[in-house]
Amino acid sequence: MADLSVNLNGFKLKTPIMTASGTFGYADEFEDFTDMSKIGAIVTKAISIEPKKGNAGDRIFEYKNYGMINRIGLENIGIKEFVSKKLPLLKQKNIDFVMNLAGNTVEDYVNCAKIAEENDIKAIEVNVSCPNVKSGCLEFGTDPVSLENLTSKIRKVYKNFLIVKLTPNTSNIEALAKSAENGGADCISAINTLRGLGVKLDITPFGIKKTFVRGGLSGKCIKPVALYMVQNIKQVVKIPVIGIGGISSLEDVLEFLAIGADAVQIGTENFTNPDITEKITTELDEFIIKNNFESLDKLKEELRK
Repeated sequence: MADLSVNLNGFKLKTPIMTASGTFGYADEFEDFTDMSKIGAIVTKAISIEPKKGNAGDRIFEYKNYGMINRIGLENIGIKEFVSKKLPLLKQKNIDFVMNLAGNTVEDYVNCAKIAEENDIKAIEVNVSCPNVKSGCLEFGTDPVSLENLTSKIRKVYKNFLIVKLTPNTSNIEALAKSAENGGADCISAINTLRGLGVKLDITPFGIKKTFVRGGLSGKCIKPVALYMVQNIKQVVKIPVIGIGGISSLEDVLEFLAIGADAVQIGTENFTNPDITEKITTELDEFIIKNNFESLDKLKEELRK
């Protein structure tokens, strides 16, 4: 096997292929489909202070061959149950993972990060795409000042590897990336889902029934946006960047590496091809050996010339 290892500012992965939060459960759901030892790291479902039931009603709208819209609502078991039930299994099975963290307030994030620190969780990914602060319902993910403040407060209580996951629903993702870096983030992951609307028309002789699903658009259709934003982020920060958005093949991975991504996360494709991360890792290994690149680092050098 070729050397596929990645050093993300001190956080070491055996391969650059990761899973994206919300698409791979807590890892144990995919054990029958995927060899976990072949994945750089699993990113868990978003974990919040209290358990969340998620949104009522239709949660998924599929665009065949292009992607999907979801409005799951960050359904999760809460950090106490994660620590008591899921964390021991992840450690017992020696699965490399990142805990995705979500909250409604600064205090929520800080308290979750404290618990992660106390339980020696090696890496967290802070989801700042949609939550609100207490005053003014200001989204952390679209305001550079709020984002830097949040990141710095998390940094004070969490000493391990800190990733900030950015939203694409902004006119200036570069400013957000700089704010996360200034606040103490070790790494940026981008992008999260785009705002979208799914419309289903059920036409019968008795009338037309309309169903709307308003939520986050993901899948193959968002790859050009993700590539554009990741490249822009790489031009303004010195910390590593993990590329996310529409990855479903080795070619997609190579494109993200070519524009500067240090690693990648695969998301929506897990739903239709649950072994996709292992498959692409194997293909990447074979590609490096076949083309005499010796290692992933050598491949990156060639791709970025």
